Amino acid sequence: MLETKEFDSVLRALADPTRRSLFERVAAAREITVGDLTEGSGVSQGAVSQHLKTLKQAGLVAERPEGRKVFYRANPQGLEPMLEWMTRYAVFWSQRLDKLERLLRQDDGRQANPTEGGKK
Repeated sequence: MLETKEFDSVLRALADPTRRSLFERVAAAREITVGDLTEGSGVSQGAVSQHLKTLKQAGLVAERPEGRKVFYRANPQGLEPMLEWMTRYAVFWSQRLDKLERLLRQDDGRQANPTEGGKK
């Protein structure tokens, strides 16, 4: 069963385009610091830190302090609520698309073999 609180937290965290971009950069790196994330992000170091806090609370990133620096890394398990939800709907849509395909093939078969319908 899907944990609604966890799922909502992940969705809220990834709904923000800046946070989503930061998460993608963290995921692409083995580990990365706030300073490195700030470069090229277009937002202040304070804003990056706040976004990372939200990502951490959602379980999407983990941190490792080392001296005065904090290194961030992606936490793949944090995406599990999203994956579970998407998997459920992938099955839902797959079944419906299969049904649509069968209906379209039946319709194509009828058009390929037209009956004498209104002729007498």
